[in-house]
Parts: sequence; C-alpha cells; structure tokens
Amino acid sequence: MDNSRREFIKKTAIAAAGTYVGTLGMSAKSYANIIGANDRVRVGVVGFSDRFKDTLFPCFLNHNKELNFDIVALSDLWNYRRGLGTDHIKNKIGHDITACRNNDELYALKDLDAVIISSPDFAHASHAIEAVGHKKDVYCEKPFAETMDDARAALKAVRGSKQLLQIGSQRRSGQNYQAAAEFIKQGKFGDITMVELSWNVNQPGRWRRPDLVAKLKEEDTDWKRFLLNRPYEAFNPRIYLEYRLFWPYSSGMPGQWMSHQIDTVHWFTGLPHPRSVTANGGIYQWKDGRRNWDTTTAVFDYGPLDDMSKGFQVVFTSRMHNGEEKPAEIYYSNGGELNLITNTISPQGGLTARAASAMHMQPNLLPEVKLAPPSAAAASANTGADILSSNHMRNWLECIRSRNEPNAPVEAGYHHSIANIMTNAAVHTGGKAMFDENRQEVIVNGKVFKY
Repeated sequence: MDNSRREFIKKTAIAAAGTYVGTLGMSAKSYANIIGANDRVRVGVVGFSDRFKDTLFPCFLNHNKELNFDIVALSDLWNYRRGLGTDHIKNKIGHDITACRNNDELYALKDLDAVIISSPDFAHASHAIEAVGHKKDVYCEKPFAETMDDARAALKAVRGSKQLLQIGSQRRSGQNYQAAAEFIKQGKFGDITMVELSWNVNQPGRWRRPDLVAKLKEEDTDWKRFLLNRPYEAFNPRIYLEYRLFWPYSSGMPGQWMSHQIDTVHWFTGLPHPRSVTANGGIYQWKDGRRNWDTTTAVFDYGPLDDMSKGFQVVFTSRMHNGEEKPAEIYYSNGGELNLITNTISPQGGLTARAASAMHMQPNLLPEVKLAPPSAAAASANTGADILSSNHMRNWLECIRSRNEPNAPVEAGYHHSIANIMTNAAVHTGGKAMFDENRQEVIVNGKVFKY
C-alpha cells in the first residue's frame, strides 16, 4: 500500500470513528483511550500449537501490519514449546515477545488487548472464560466445548462480558458458503431433505507426535494445570501431545472435523441443534492405544422442535484409513442439490417431468448456479495461508476495531458444541442422544450425559 492511500485510509477511519463517537456522546479524547480505536492492538497467544504455527499465525501476518496489530506474548506450559514458539514468533514478527509459563503470567501483563486460543480441544471453553474475564477479545479455535458444563459456562461468560469472540469456524468467512447460505435462506433451494457430510484421510501419523512425545518430561511442564477440569490421571505425554486421540480431552473426528461441517447446517437453516443423534464406528485400523475412533458414522435428525412432521436427515461419515482429505458437503432438496465440493447448485437428482407425470405433478428442477469460489481479503503479506482462515482472521481483527459482531460469534460455537456433545454421547453410550431444551443438557436413556 502506497503512503498516500495509507494516509487516506487512516484519515477516513479516524473521521468515521469521530462520527460514531458522537452518537455515543463521547469525546474524541475519551474514544482514543479505548483499546483498539486508533492505536496498536496487542495480542497474546495461548498455546504454541501446530494449528497456530502453520495456519493462524500466517493468517495473522497477512493482515496485522495493515490493521495495526501486533503479537507481544506467548503462553505455553511446556518449556520446550514455549522456547520454540517465542523464537518462531520473534523471527517472523521482527521483535522480542514475552514468554509466559502459564496464563496467569500472560494476563498479568499490562499491555495486552486480545488473545488467540490454540490450546487442546478440551481447554478451549475454559481458556475463553479466562480471557473474557480478563477483558480480552478472543479468537478461539474449535471445537468450542466438549461438555455441556463447559459450553454453558463459556456462553454465559462471553455474553456477560463486553468482549468479542470469534470461533474458528472459517467457512463463515468464505464467499461460496455465504452465497449458499443466502440462496437457501431466500427459499430458492426449497426444503432441505438430506445433507451428506464426509471427511476422510489415510494418514497413520494424523494427530500423532511420536518425536515430541519422546522429548516431553513431566518436570518440564505443568501437568495438573494442563488437566484443568478433567478427572485426574497420571502424567501421560501421549495425552498431552496427542490429545485428539484421547477422550475426554478431545472427541477426535466430531470435534475436529464434524464441528466445521455441522456448523454450516445450523447457519444455513437457522436451527440451533439436532433433535437426535445416533452413531456407530470403532477403531478398525490404527490400534495404537488411542481411545477415539478411526471410523465414524453419525446420523442426525434436524427440524423444528414444535413440528416433528418437518425436518431432514444429516449423515456425517469419517474414516482415517482411506481417503485424500477432500471434505464433502452436499445439500439435497426435491429440486436438486447444492454441492460445496464443486461450488454448484444444480438440478442433479431433482424431480423430472417423467417422474412427476406418473403422479400428475409438475417437475421440480433447480437452475444451474455457480457459486463464486472463496477469494482472499486484502492482505499485506503473502504467507501461503489458506483463504478461508485468512479471511476469518481478518474479520476478527476488523471487528475488534469496529466492535461489530464477527462472522462466527459465540452462539455459533455453542450450537456446534451441542451437536458435537450429542455425537459424543451417542458414541460413548451406544444410545440415541436427545437434547433437553429447558435444562440445556444432552440426554441418553433418560440420563444426563457427562463423560
């Protein structure tokens, strides 16, 4: 960006801020004291994970200079990763950052405005509660929560604060998904009758960290702090580093993959959660001591709670022993399909004239529509970050300044968590999981599901 354009944007932003301030009855001076109004926003990192290093941080670097954001601190319990993370961020960001042994040290820092949470799955909700309690805006990786206790507590904490929280459901920042949502909400697609979701890989090393496991010693980290509110068990470096394979630290496939895809169902339809969930699967291929399945099929019933005659089925399938990681999301109606693999709406499978004539009906065929593929938001660096995640990070940064609601607010995380926890309940009990709307609890065979 040339200097003249940069100066123009700066002056325009200040002028807009002044107009907004006037509507609040505030002086320009008092507004300038609000963190993130015109000054640099200082961000801390909770957990130096592969997700942060390989995706979230490059996405942040795409936009931080243009929007005047900086990373100033990293919190990680393990001294080895803390050192790696500090050096990595320092080399990329161009200055020293503060290394914190835990979040207590992180939140004791005076100059901190926001945090990126990339800790283990089960810790997201607790760390989000902690962050908003310290008046920090939050980018929180999904899944938002793996238990209803955590989900309800985090929802209450965020809603009771003045902080912004963006859930890492980056599909919500993709133009193709936004166009699909609009097409369905305008009634052009017709009633959804079925949704097929799948996510398959063939990667024996997926979620495994054998080299790191060999390095980790209990004295080099804080195992009790790591466990947070989970039941105590003896130190296990595999659980610490390969947590996605071990319930109740992660649900694996549902929390990591299904939570992305089921979120689009809630978004497109406005339905907050399934009416019921059943699941089947097991550990069929990778018998390496893991607790979470390597093959899963979950079946969801969706529809309005006050009209059981209306609804549709969602099927999620996932296998870790055959596949090329090309996630599939296909929505079906009587008139055709919406395919988010090919980004097309088509009459494929719709009611043809020949089929309709037998019942003296009119054919029902959708038009051919090409959804625009995701395009990158303006960026000031070329980091190779994926487009959806980069756009999603930018949306969070912009919302910190504007105080507008982000694309994936806390409610999106709460709702995908309900579907996730219902799936966990079906997986671990073998029963049909239901949701008690009044108590906001997952129920199986008349009992509240906990672990």
